[in-house]
Amino acid sequence: MFDAVSDLFNAFTSINWEVIFQLLSVGLIVIAGPVVIFLLAFRNGNL
Repeated sequence: MFDAVSDLFNAFTSINWEVIFQLLSVGLIVIAGPVVIFLLAFRNGNL
């Protein structure tokens, strides 16, 4: 029982969370650009 829990904990600690958050941040920034352009086009340039 405790061996399975420690294996699960080791799996989470071995993940490089910093890289995941950096990629997530870059992804959100990349997606935000076209969203703003689409909103501008949809509202005829009136934000």
